[in-house]
Amino acid sequence: MRYLGLDLGTRTLGVSISDLTHTIASTYKTIRYNDGDYDFLIAELDKIISMENIEKVILGLPKNMNNTLGESAIRCLDFKKLVEECLHIEVIMQDERLTTVQATNYMLEANVSRSKRKKKIDSLAANIILQSYLDRKEG
Repeated sequence: MRYLGLDLGTRTLGVSISDLTHTIASTYKTIRYNDGDYDFLIAELDKIISMENIEKVILGLPKNMNNTLGESAIRCLDFKKLVEECLHIEVIMQDERLTTVQATNYMLEANVSRSKRKKKIDSLAANIILQSYLDRKEG
């Protein structure tokens, strides 16, 4: 059984997946969707959860730097409830402050072109969210 990491944006959902030992996270894909079309996302996640034998979902929580919850965080908490209700799977929230910045910096250091960065940023941010959870869980 594996874990799934998610980075929810307004039009993209970055997805990452753990190995079977819950030690290493890897990028999986980026799902593009119309703003607010969560039915589409639930259907896509249902396929991934079944196909990859997922036991737990780790969803990034975009807190403000002062630890308060803004509009994006509320949207993620609502999405958490929806995933749990529709897919009957545990969803754990993971603080995701600065994960997109980290992902961008990784790709800049690797000399990834701007167009490729745009395509990979969300799944890499999901990867950082999931890896942070795995590291914290083991620590």
